[in-house]
Amino acid sequence: MDHKLSVLVQVDLGGASVRLVVTGCLTEANQHALYPLVRRARTLIPPVTVSVDLTAAGHVEAIAVDLLCWAVEHDRSPDGVSFVELLVPNGLPVHPHAPPPAPGRLEASGRTG
Repeated sequence: MDHKLSVLVQVDLGGASVRLVVTGCLTEANQHALYPLVRRARTLIPPVTVSVDLTAAGHVEAIAVDLLCWAVEHDRSPDGVSFVELLVPNGLPVHPHAPPPAPGRLEASGRTG
């Protein structure tokens, strides 16, 4: 499967806000590429509100959202960094080509139940 991540950065200097519009797929494997953009946006014009908009993404893994939230919460940036809001769609979109997990199968261990 093709899990490419695309990010459009919209900066409103007058309103002191930065919006990161994410399209494509946000997965556990590629979420680490998004956080440096969030961190950079937070320091552009403090105090700024940074919105990470995942509502246009075609595929969002819950674990990727959790990891991104953890990174934002545990950022050791200097005081005065900006607020980050995550805009997540109701019901995370799944990749249209992803097959459903087989009943009774444990995904993490690969053993059948």
